[in-house]
Amino acid sequence: MLPYQGYVFINCPFDPEYRPIFEALIFVVHDCGYIARCALQVADSGQVRIQKIQQIIEECRYGIHDISRTELDKTNQLPRFNMPLELGLFLGAQRYGNKQQRVKTCKILDMDRFRFQKFCSDIAGQDISAHEGSPEHAIKAVRDWFRSCRPRILLPGASKIAQRYTLFRYNLPFLCETMKLDEEDLTFIDFQNVVATWLKINRW
Repeated sequence: MLPYQGYVFINCPFDPEYRPIFEALIFVVHDCGYIARCALQVADSGQVRIQKIQQIIEECRYGIHDISRTELDKTNQLPRFNMPLELGLFLGAQRYGNKQQRVKTCKILDMDRFRFQKFCSDIAGQDISAHEGSPEHAIKAVRDWFRSCRPRILLPGASKIAQRYTLFRYNLPFLCETMKLDEEDLTFIDFQNVVATWLKINRW
């Protein structure tokens, strides 16, 4: 297991509509040399969900927080507040935690760069990046953020990583067949393993 410095907490929607961006985020995190973490990685029914999230946040130096899901739920006509809540937990750990927690850093994503001012104005001053619903834009935002976090570490350009991701998607059905996995029913851990396998073969 990598130490604290290598873990990246991904806080984002998990619905099918967001899945293309979620998978692109997992790929770019791993292609840049880190390991993605999120609430989906633990299936322990005996652990309270918020405690699970708190533990993962504590174990991660880096965080990617997508607060773009602001639409009202079709059933109860209320918005989902999970993503802003988890962003708050991460920022709280950064502000009030011990020495290790205070070196946390995060990238906040939204659909448009300044849209957050209408629903979460308290984070004004944070560096918000817009992905516009595009996996390629999300890859660029995260890659450029990692580059700024550790300027001495060489990384491929965002367009190169996006090209690699396109090739990975092309290879995904074959990889799933080889690994005896159902492409339409990959868990978070399954997808991580497929990404890791592809990256071992296709090092940059």
